[in-house]
Amino acid sequence: MIDSFKGSISSTEAELAAEEGIRMVCPECEVVRIPIADGGEGILDVLVEALGGSYHRIIASDPMMRPIHARYGVANDGQTAIIEMAAVSGLTLLAEDERNPMLTTTFGTGELIADALNNGCRHFIIGIGGSATNDAGIGMLQALGFRFIDHKGRSLGLGSGKMMEQVYSIDCSSVHPDLDKADFTVACDVCNPFYGSQGAAFVFARQKGADDEMIETLDRGMKAFAQTIFRTTGIDLNSRPGAGAAGGLGGGLVAFLNAKLQPGIDLVLQILDFEKQIEGADLILTGEGKVDFQTTMGKVPFGVLKAAESKYIPVVVIGGIIEDPMSMLQKGFKGAFSIVPGPITLKKSMQHQFAIINVRNTVAQIISILHS
Repeated sequence: MIDSFKGSISSTEAELAAEEGIRMVCPECEVVRIPIADGGEGILDVLVEALGGSYHRIIASDPMMRPIHARYGVANDGQTAIIEMAAVSGLTLLAEDERNPMLTTTFGTGELIADALNNGCRHFIIGIGGSATNDAGIGMLQALGFRFIDHKGRSLGLGSGKMMEQVYSIDCSSVHPDLDKADFTVACDVCNPFYGSQGAAFVFARQKGADDEMIETLDRGMKAFAQTIFRTTGIDLNSRPGAGAAGGLGGGLVAFLNAKLQPGIDLVLQILDFEKQIEGADLILTGEGKVDFQTTMGKVPFGVLKAAESKYIPVVVIGGIIEDPMSMLQKGFKGAFSIVPGPITLKKSMQHQFAIINVRNTVAQIISILHS
């Protein structure tokens, strides 16, 4: 149950390395690998495998409206689409100097939804972590046929962060005809409100390339757009925890697609039938790239810990960085171990093969202590 080490190794790779480390010390051990993700990168592959699904590939728009090869999953029921917004509207698709949430758009995410609707999907699971955007989902909604109008009655252009403040009304007359037949469950790993000091812009926009002036502008736009949404739908987005997720995409999904926001790790563990899979386990190993205060706010390791507590199974967490090992012990982990062997650069520690070796060796040491 190890999450990906972002920018370094995938969940599957981390777990294969951990299994190697276990078998170095205890070759007769029964090892169950369960690739995992929360609402962000990796959720597509995890759920497609868990639901016996397949991939559909299309050309869609990246956050800067450039055409890219994109994909989404369809479960074996043929009606459940699995969409990872980071795969088409994510921060990792942009170079450092391209990051600008005033300009980026979720239009590509809407294109994936539209294609899945056209292919008969009526149930949607959407992971919204890792976004490059702060457009409140306007781009996504435009791809689904929504039109956004300014105070002079003019149709506005491409949805982006800078456009939110200009929206005066919303025309829903040309939306995709199958939208009202579909339901949406959104895997979301944050509880931030739509706007304000803890909202999307102030908490997340800087990592997407925003400076102080942009953050103020984006937050003002979020507040103005929320007022327009309230006039249009009667929904007060700022009272909805998680509406600020993915630059307000969570709020856009709630207001216009009647989406249900759910903690990503809870949703994934439910689909994986986690409690059944860990029956009889002696130890659970979990982890992520950086283990810090955010780990206990809905990330994979803490979700695994909470689910395992009822079974009285000890959980050990590993990470590239363990910011405060003692706090992890206080939260209930039986151990918190960094995989980094000594003082090295971040670049070196994130090298793919180096990280794999370090996961394997760290896990071997943990098992050696327990097996002695």
